[in-house]
Amino acid sequence: MTGSQPAIPPARPVIGEDEIEAAVRVLRSGMVVQGPEVAAFENEFSELVDGRHCVAVNSGTSALQLALLALDLKPGDEVIVPSFSFAASANAVRLAGATPVFADIDPATFCIDPDAVAAAVTPRTVAIMPVHLYGHPAAMDRIMPIAEAHGLAVVEDAAQAHAAGLNGTPVGAFGVAGCFSFYPTKNMHSLEGGMITTADAEFARKLRLLRNQGMEQRYQNEIVGANMRLTDVAAAIGRVQLGKLAGWTDKRRANAAYLDERLTGVVVPAVAAGAKHVYHQYTIRVSGDRDAFQAALAERGIGSAPYYPTPIHRLRPYLTEDGQPGPWKLPETDRATGEVLSLPIFPSLTTEDLDRIVAAVNDAAVSA
Repeated sequence: MTGSQPAIPPARPVIGEDEIEAAVRVLRSGMVVQGPEVAAFENEFSELVDGRHCVAVNSGTSALQLALLALDLKPGDEVIVPSFSFAASANAVRLAGATPVFADIDPATFCIDPDAVAAAVTPRTVAIMPVHLYGHPAAMDRIMPIAEAHGLAVVEDAAQAHAAGLNGTPVGAFGVAGCFSFYPTKNMHSLEGGMITTADAEFARKLRLLRNQGMEQRYQNEIVGANMRLTDVAAAIGRVQLGKLAGWTDKRRANAAYLDERLTGVVVPAVAAGAKHVYHQYTIRVSGDRDAFQAALAERGIGSAPYYPTPIHRLRPYLTEDGQPGPWKLPETDRATGEVLSLPIFPSLTTEDLDRIVAAVNDAAVSA
């Protein structure tokens, strides 16, 4: 609490009566795993990605891992990824048996820089994994030609970008696969879960095998697979949330526009030409002491968080044997990690909430 006003958290997941009723309905049905709710969720989500095949799994990380496993990666294969992302982006590459190669970001959008992608291609490169960070689409109009020129697969990490798009094409409908997350803080959720999208029917079938121990029919295993199925309880919640996504997206975008017009002393999020930004995060750049700035917001009851304070290439699993971050030269990535701060942007913010955020940020910018 700040005075008589409650603190505004960085994010506020929605679990309402509709979601609760959907979960109870499925529990009472007795069909709770890989049943009709999952199939319906896949069909309905397909409308969000230009009619692509959709394969539901138990997390966004599982979506990334299975999409990469379906590419049959081999030891020594390289996948180009941004270091400025959540660790799952690179973890999935490692778990699929390949090597992540880190490329720098565009300082305006925070998404992977196509020029850095092109420079990172080697004879061992087999795939590119652009991340649609914070809900802003990566520059797919420039990345896809690079991939086509070198015969590379593109797996989109769309975990934060439900309903985002570029030049009229939705994210998840560019590469061989798009991977979404339904974690509770995402723009829509299913408590936990993920979705893989693809235009390739055979690729979709392989994904379905991989998520279910390598079988479509019980005890008729065709390949080695895992258990990464989505429950029908989660799917039912996801279907409810999917039905609300358009309205929530409009509200996030309206909230962002409100902040854009009123914040001073900080760099507000950029939006590239032709991009539909869905603002999973509203991420500003702060000059000076970012931690002090964040503390000043907290004193005013405004929650915030730096996503991400440590780039992946500097995390322990990705250091060299002597504890160094490897050969990567990623100046924009390193600069962003010290400057970014994400503010509340969730749909249930009121105008009063937004005005409190504006006042706190503008005051903190003056005193920084």
